Amino acid sequence: MKPVLVCFIAIALLVSTLPVLAQTQTTENIGFKWAFGSLVGKDRKFVSITKDTVLKTGDEIKLLVELTKDCYVYVLHYGSRGEVDLLFPYDLKQFDGDYNTGKNYYIPRGRSWIQLDKNTGTEKFYILASAERLVDLEAKIADYLSADASRKPSLASEVVTLVRDVRNRYKSFATLAEKPLTIGGNIRGTEKAEESRRPDVANIVSQVSASNFYSKTFTIDHQ
Repeated sequence: MKPVLVCFIAIALLVSTLPVLAQTQTTENIGFKWAFGSLVGKDRKFVSITKDTVLKTGDEIKLLVELTKDCYVYVLHYGSRGEVDLLFPYDLKQFDGDYNTGKNYYIPRGRSWIQLDKNTGTEKFYILASAERLVDLEAKIADYLSADASRKPSLASEVVTLVRDVRNRYKSFATLAEKPLTIGGNIRGTEKAEESRRPDVANIVSQVSASNFYSKTFTIDHQ
């Protein structure tokens, strides 16, 4: 076979595989909805948190996760005193049990809200989603949760460092779409919350579609 013909065939084969490779790299295998709401101030105004913000002692927060595809979503809190809380899944065994698409998982569960205490400072909330379980992160979280009080501060720092490492490891993967959803003709906004009827954070969800990995961090200036 002539060298020119061999070269032509090789180029043709390479070009024919490019669409397949591109499709593989942008496969939408992560899909979920999330919400992060807060009741702020004396009038308990209901606010959708979509970026870094300031909250004050006494303000209340609630989150929600709803899977639209089979993927693994983690929500972690790193507090102002250097503590780590696994907010979702509720425990690491949940991935093998009550973990289904189309179900609203409220954080905290039920109608309860998390009230910011008197320990002011910087607090971070991490939302991570992966097409596969993040077993190294899960192992580190398990170590932290089972450790005695003297070891928790150093292990908490290791958890946060690993979160950053995981984000850097997967930073080349794309978020295909992230947008607020409309329910009943109303774009997510702000309203005054009645004491007798707390707002449902399911009304302020955003939809995420991503390839292989997704992450988002909220920094709260707790005053």
